This record gives sequence, structure tokens and C-alpha cells, in this order.
Amino acid sequence: MYKLIAIDLDGTLLTDDKRISEENLETLKKAIDRGYEIVIATGRRYWSAKEKVKNIDSELVIMANNGNIVRRMKDDEILIQKYLNIDDFHILVEEGKKKGLYPIVHVDGYDDGYDMIIELDKDNFKYHNYLADNIDRFKKVKNVFKVSNPKVLAVVYMGIKKELEEFYLYLIDKYPEKYNSHIMYNLTGSHINDRVGLLEVMNPCGTKWLSLEEYGMKKGILPEEIIAIGDDNNDIAMIKNAGLGIAMKNATEMTKKVSDIITKKNNNENGVAHTLKWVLKL
Repeated sequence: MYKLIAIDLDGTLLTDDKRISEENLETLKKAIDRGYEIVIATGRRYWSAKEKVKNIDSELVIMANNGNIVRRMKDDEILIQKYLNIDDFHILVEEGKKKGLYPIVHVDGYDDGYDMIIELDKDNFKYHNYLADNIDRFKKVKNVFKVSNPKVLAVVYMGIKKELEEFYLYLIDKYPEKYNSHIMYNLTGSHINDRVGLLEVMNPCGTKWLSLEEYGMKKGILPEEIIAIGDDNNDIAMIKNAGLGIAMKNATEMTKKVSDIITKKNNNENGVAHTLKWVLKL
């Protein structure tokens, strides 16, 4: 019997215009009423994720920044945190700059009013419009190396997909155990160029699945009692290892390959609701 449902946001629960449809919302409320726990597992920062799911109106747990920070929504209490080692962070930034890549540093600064640290102007082309919708939740500094105790959750690089793939493979080859990283391909939004990808680099133990598994253990929930739903490469591990792994119709091919079920409808067609109604007999 399933007890917990972990759901990604972008490309999964959210439509391309970044909202939760009424059908998805009603279905989640039905699942909660039946006793299922809903956990949001997203690459988004906590503040942003919290804003997107506030209409669910339940005591949710949000696994933000791909599980590197886990908070309980009702009081913002931190349940799990996995910061990137400071020396590894400095090495990563140095290596990125050699490749002409500039970091958008996601940090645990929620209580201080910011979630990201940057060095360049917000609209600099190196960021490929990543900060277009993040007007007041970032902090600009002259040098990220001089930030004391930055509590780094993830380092994000936006760039041409081929260039990011080369850097991704370079990191794996030169630093095989220092980082967990993946490239996101299912980017949506009017400001995103289809030639552009997103590389996320994190703590080697910082994945949605490892944090989900750890959270489940604390609550007495086994991996086989978890349903995981997602669409992109950062969802692969949780979809592969959960008791039931569901890939969206619009998911990447790599994500679909490890799933038990592929939804018949995409994220703009209430794919989450359609599939959960069938699986849980709601």
C-alpha cells in the first residue's frame, strides 16, 4: 500500500504557465483526505516552491533545491540540509569560470530574505535570463569566494546545451566523487531559448531520492510505499527507486526509461490528476 506521493513541480504538477490546475488541485486534496502524504520534490528554491503550492492548503513538506534543503511548510522548520563543502564550492566556481561559465549560487538564506548569490548584473547574458522572474530574492556580491559561510545548496549554470554537457562530463571525469550534477532539458518559459540548458551541481549526497528516502525512514515509510512523479533528469533516481515511478508524457527519454508508468496526458493536460485517479482509484 502506498503512503507517500512525491511530486515534482515544473513540467509535472505545474502547467507551462507555472500554475496548478484546478483538476490537479482537487485530486491532491482527495488524496490527502484519503490519508496519503504529499511531498513536493523540486529543483526550485524553497521560497518559490512555497509560493506555487500555497493553494494546496495542507501541511506539506517541500524538498527544495533537489532535496538539499527540506522544510516543513507550516513553520518553515528545516528537516534535512545538505550544503556543498566550501572548498569543493570554490573549486567548482574556478573551473566554471575557466570555461566562461558564471555561477548562480543557490544558498540557504531564506530567513534573511534571499535565496541566490550572483556576481554579475541580473540581466547579464551569461545568466541567459535565469533571473528574469527573480527580482528581489538574490544578493549581488563582488566575489563569491569572500562570502562567509554561504550555505551553498546548489550551483546553477545556464548556457548552450553542448557547452554544459562538456563541462558536466569534465567534472565527472576530474572530480568523480565531489559533486552530484545533472543537466535539465525540459525548460519552459517565454524567456528560455530552446538551445539553452541548465546544469545543476550539488553536494554528492544531494538528490531528491536520497532526501526522500531519508525522510521516509524517519516517518517509518519504506521505499516501496512511495509514489514518485516527475519529468526531467533530476527526477530519474526517485522514479527509478520508488515503489511506483511515474514519468510524465512530456518527460525526457531518460526519465521515461526508468519509470513504471508513463502518463497518457502531459503537464498541461492534468497528467498528474489523471494518473493518480487511476492508480489510487480516487
